[in-house]
Amino acid sequence: MAKKRAPKKTSVSATRRRLIEAAKSAQKSAYCPYSRYPVGAAVLTDSGRIYTGCNVENASFGLAICAERVAIFKAVSHGEKKVKALCVAAKSAKPCGACRQVITEFAPKDAEVIIVDWQPLEKKEKITRTTAGKLLPYAFNPSEAGL
Repeated sequence: MAKKRAPKKTSVSATRRRLIEAAKSAQKSAYCPYSRYPVGAAVLTDSGRIYTGCNVENASFGLAICAERVAIFKAVSHGEKKVKALCVAAKSAKPCGACRQVITEFAPKDAEVIIVDWQPLEKKEKITRTTAGKLLPYAFNPSEAGL
């Protein structure tokens, strides 16, 4: 009788872990002297590349930008137009409304969104998985609007 081998971890979970670690690493670069709330994000594009971003604040608060949008805009600036998965990492992380709309622009409704409640000092990590469509169920859809 053949000995059963333990199943290998799939490349999907390895990719998911790379995305999570990239977001957590990006959090270290956050510029947040006003809120002291560092956020990191990473997106996986159709090409398989991962792009990262962090939040960048400004003394004129309206000029700040979230980590999720930085990561997506970085991907777009490199010619990537489709996000397959996104991860955001911070204490009690959740994409804001503006980020949810931008995610909808570049990710299909079934794209995986990984939300990591990450507390680096305590080395605590709680992972929640959802989809882009569930983040913003009634999103403005440019193609449905004829744009």
